Amino acid sequence: MSSKLRAGIVGGTGMVGQRFIALLENHPWFEVTAIAASANSANKTYEESVKGRWKLSTPLPEGVKHIVVQDASKVEEVAKDVDLIFCAVDMKKEEIKALEEAYAKTGTPVISNNSAHRWTTDVPMVIPEINPEHLEVIAQQRKRLGTETGFIAVKPNCSIQSYMPALNALKEFKPSKVVVTTYQAISGAGKTFTDWPDMVDNVIPFIGGEEEKSEQEPLRIWGSVTDEGIVKSESPVITTQCIRVPVADGHLAAAFVSFEKKPTKEEILERWQSFSGRPQELGLPSAPKQFITYFEEENRPQTRLDRDIENGMGVSAGRLREDTLHDYKFVSLSHNTVRGAAGGAVLIAELLKAEGYIVPKQ
Repeated sequence: MSSKLRAGIVGGTGMVGQRFIALLENHPWFEVTAIAASANSANKTYEESVKGRWKLSTPLPEGVKHIVVQDASKVEEVAKDVDLIFCAVDMKKEEIKALEEAYAKTGTPVISNNSAHRWTTDVPMVIPEINPEHLEVIAQQRKRLGTETGFIAVKPNCSIQSYMPALNALKEFKPSKVVVTTYQAISGAGKTFTDWPDMVDNVIPFIGGEEEKSEQEPLRIWGSVTDEGIVKSESPVITTQCIRVPVADGHLAAAFVSFEKKPTKEEILERWQSFSGRPQELGLPSAPKQFITYFEEENRPQTRLDRDIENGMGVSAGRLREDTLHDYKFVSLSHNTVRGAAGGAVLIAELLKAEGYIVPKQ
């Protein structure tokens, strides 16, 4: 019998669910043993359920082809044979909240790609290298939900992961004002160019809800754990524009930053080079060895060339220079469906396992 933890994927037929499937193939700690989706996909093999809808360039893994997809709404049935769940469903926010809490109440840890619980005060929203201490709030959540082993943890919006690590590495200099424009791939909307021909040779200067998330979610990640749950930080002030651009994968950010204590360019580059966190300390399987990679070339990072750095789990930066209105400006890049979505959630699960929050069910 496998010693790996048994993982279920709820919402396994969508683009992020498919990315979970691909990333968990041959994972050293987790094995996909259950896949759940809408009633329309239930009772088919996974291969049948995604036939003609497999969106990744890599082939469908052999190990999941014959898993029979379950109805995600049948919580007890899905949860009974798994040790943890990755959730990436496409439903209304209140429905997602109820579904994820139902799974957690079965005693099953839920690592969510969804936005529904990102502002629930006792649910940790985590970038593992930045705020692993927020996992402490799980004790409060378990008490509220009435479970000893279940809980929900969420990953933040994909857009912020392109620029927030670079800012976090500079926290000692106290960033005070941040202006960011993100140039976001169509896979962030769960689309390919085949699905969305209107995006070919086109730019759309609006992504619903994205700017509010990009401005507010970093403040929660930089927040504090209190007896009332997570309390968000009041600084820095962040303003963003989020633009959909015709690339398949990868979110690029152009950032302008003012500091209370202005660093030198050399200090910034040194902090980026040396920045690491709990995942690197623990040697987690999905953790990038070099979290932030800086390119000296003026035309890097480029989305197509650099989104897969560190297997898509790294962040790349470039074009650091002083600015006339702010202290500095730079460009940074992350892979939105790997680091920004499924890969980020897998790294959270690895951290939760390493810290003793996820254990095999008896």
